Amino acid sequence: MAVLRKWVQALFFLITNGYWNFPVTKAIYKGPLKVVCSPGLNCYSCPGATTYCPIGALQQLFAGIRTSIETGQFFMGFYVIGTMGVIGGFVGRMVCGWACPFGLFQELLYKLPSSKFGIWPFLRYLKYGLLVVMVILLPLFALDEFAAGDPWFCKYFCPAGTLEAGLPMTFLQPALRTNLGLLFLLKLFILIFFMVWSVLVSRPFCRTACPLGAFYALFSRVKLVKLNLDHRLCTHCEACHDVCPMGVRFNESQNDMECISCLACSKACKLNAINLEIGGLPVSSQSKITKIKPI
Repeated sequence: MAVLRKWVQALFFLITNGYWNFPVTKAIYKGPLKVVCSPGLNCYSCPGATTYCPIGALQQLFAGIRTSIETGQFFMGFYVIGTMGVIGGFVGRMVCGWACPFGLFQELLYKLPSSKFGIWPFLRYLKYGLLVVMVILLPLFALDEFAAGDPWFCKYFCPAGTLEAGLPMTFLQPALRTNLGLLFLLKLFILIFFMVWSVLVSRPFCRTACPLGAFYALFSRVKLVKLNLDHRLCTHCEACHDVCPMGVRFNESQNDMECISCLACSKACKLNAINLEIGGLPVSSQSKITKIKPI
C-alpha cells in the first residue's frame, strides 16, 4: 500500500502540474482546466500548474465579497467552498497524504539522513489561526482604497507558492528580478525555514501551518473514507505511534484531526487492527491476523 500511495502522489503531481510547455511560453497556463480545483496545495501561478489552488481561490472569494455587495453583484462564487467541502466530506485530510505536491516534497526532504525530532503538540493549532486570520478575516476586512482585499496567505507567507511559482517565474522571466524586494526575501526565508525543518521533522508545514490541512481536518469525524480501529484486536502495543508521520497515536485517538490516512499505522500493526473503510465498509483484508500464544 505504501508503494501505491507513492504512485498516487506522483500521479496527482503530474495531473495538477501537467503544463510542460512553460519553458517555451515562459508564462503560466490559462487554459480551460484552470477552473478546476486542485485537491492539494498547488500554487495557481506555478508555470506548470493546470488547476487552481483552493486556498488561493478561497482568499480571492473573501477579498471580493465587499466589492460585489457594494456594486450590487451578489454572485459570490461559492463553488470554491462547495468543492472543498465535497473533497473534505469524502476523504478529509487523506488529500494531504495522497494528493498534495507540497506534502510529497516534505516527505522526500525527511528521507535525508539527519537527526529526527518531534514537534510541540500545541503547534498543531497554529494552522487554524492562519486559516481564520490570513485566509478569511484579513482578505475580508483589510481592504485597500478600492474596497478590495489581498490574498494575505499567498502574498505574505505560503512557502509552496514561493517554491512552485516565485522561484521558477523569476528564472523564466528575468525582468521580474528587478522588482524583487524585502517581501520576496521574507517568503524565501519562510521556504528555507520549512525546508530545513522538513529534514528534521516529519511534515512540519502540514502539522503546523497549512490552512488547507486545517480546513480538511474539520471533516475528520464525518468523512466517508477513514481508518477504523478494531478494539477487539488492538493490544495497545503502540506500534502505530512510532510510524505516524503526523504524530498521531491512533489507538488513543481514532478520529484525530491530524490523521492523513497514509496507512503507515495499518502496515505497522501486526494484528491488522487498523483498516481502511469507505462509508463504514472495510476495504482491506484481515489476512495479517496472527494468533497470540497464551502465556
